Amino acid sequence: MGNATKPAFYYEDFDIGDTFTTPGRTVGLAEVATFAGLSGDYNPIHTDDVFAKKSQFGERIAHGVLGMSIVTGLVTRLGVFEASTIALLGIEDWRFKGPVFDGDTIHVEVLIEDKKVTSDGKRGILRRRYKLINQRDEVVQEGVMPLLVHLRPE
Repeated sequence: MGNATKPAFYYEDFDIGDTFTTPGRTVGLAEVATFAGLSGDYNPIHTDDVFAKKSQFGERIAHGVLGMSIVTGLVTRLGVFEASTIALLGIEDWRFKGPVFDGDTIHVEVLIEDKKVTSDGKRGILRRRYKLINQRDEVVQEGVMPLLVHLRPE
């Protein structure tokens, strides 16, 4: 086995306006059931088929926070933030714009909205806007997750 070198992206490698698109992932009822067990959120809109069929959605939907969790996982598959990541700074202006249904295939579009060097001059903040998009090209979630990152080592 060889030592594969992964690309290392640091603060300086990102420009405002850069966009990235993740691979897709299909969400099924197994993920919804597993998330209900992990979170303890057994709301019937997610777990009760009879109840959900009578809802405005007509079927069970994934938890909104499950969608957010999948967002973070899909973004790691890009491989562009891991080398320089120090910490996720928060979740801002997150909106749940539509449901994620059983069988939906979703992906994420990432936009670098802004960037700035911290006051100590040793780190940077990337303001990343995420859009979670389904196979019908509908934005079902959107928001910002700023990331504290390393500057390129000298």
